[in-house]
Amino acid sequence: MAASKDYYQVLGVSETATVDEIKKAFRRLAKQYHPDRNPKAQAAERFKEINEAHDVLSDPEKRKKYDQLRRYGAFAGRGAGPGGGGGGAYGNSGVDFDLSDLGSFGGLGDLFSSIFGRRGSGRTEEEDEIEVAVAIPFRVAALGGRVPIVLPMAEVCPTCSGSGAAPGATLSTCPECKGKGTISFGQGGFAVQRPCPVCRGKGKVPSQRCPTCNGNGEVTVQKRLVITVPPGTDDGTRLRLKGQGTKGKGDVVVVVQVEPDRFFRREGALDLVGVVPINVAQALLGSKVRVKTLDGRRVVLKIPPGTQHGQKFRIPGQGIERNGRRGDLFVEVHVTIPERLTPEQEAALKSFAEKAGLKY
Repeated sequence: MAASKDYYQVLGVSETATVDEIKKAFRRLAKQYHPDRNPKAQAAERFKEINEAHDVLSDPEKRKKYDQLRRYGAFAGRGAGPGGGGGGAYGNSGVDFDLSDLGSFGGLGDLFSSIFGRRGSGRTEEEDEIEVAVAIPFRVAALGGRVPIVLPMAEVCPTCSGSGAAPGATLSTCPECKGKGTISFGQGGFAVQRPCPVCRGKGKVPSQRCPTCNGNGEVTVQKRLVITVPPGTDDGTRLRLKGQGTKGKGDVVVVVQVEPDRFFRREGALDLVGVVPINVAQALLGSKVRVKTLDGRRVVLKIPPGTQHGQKFRIPGQGIERNGRRGDLFVEVHVTIPERLTPEQEAALKSFAEKAGLKY
């Protein structure tokens, strides 16, 4: 959870909003940003924020604890309430603590997790989720296919099996957290937990660290995955690989970036446009040209006499197919003009222009 996120601002309600007002704001925003209604890539992330804010503010107990955090300046100046909350410290609460100290231990994500009931390891499935942008060839996105990718990913250390201890080393109870794996801090009735910085949340410390992972219990490996791309995939589409995240937890979310094609471009959801160059004679007198389709076949297109530059011709059923529907291919003709003419060509053209009554 980002330190700058304010749930009241997310829903657009005041701190004194009633439960009904919160639910009304949630329904309005959820309808606006639901991924089924809003295809924009940012809508899914906004929808997730709206759900998260509603989950906390609509629950009296969670809201009470959340308001405590705001009063203690956990938002570094955003809605900090009485006592200010400028900078990173906990305002006038009397707790001399800088939020930057939480940086390498989950930040405010762990702080909020402990308050809102997700205790234990401090990690959530969402935190184990990996998002990566992958460039996909245009024709693979249009026709569908399988694309291999390689991702750097944390896995359990094979030498110490995640304990962080060197072979033969002994494990003893962590002196900092007394084996709990977490430490508490706070004042009065306000206390939160975070992973112990000494044992990294394990509760045990080795007499000698594992030489492979340096005591982390994890190593980075290059994991090979295969993405199945559905036909008609758009740029910005998010493809989820279930259970393929860090150490087999969470998901890998692939954000598709469709590469441009040398011939085709997309027009709408299913139609394609391809540019075909022809010369002046073909445009004036008419001709036949062979056009390549998306699946690699070639069809013959008749160019009528007097065809203009930029004119489009429709080839039905040769566009993108998705959910049982198929679009069309539109061939856009570009008339090419020679840069230079021979004296004979220039004389012939002038003669033609004079006979046709064309000014030049």
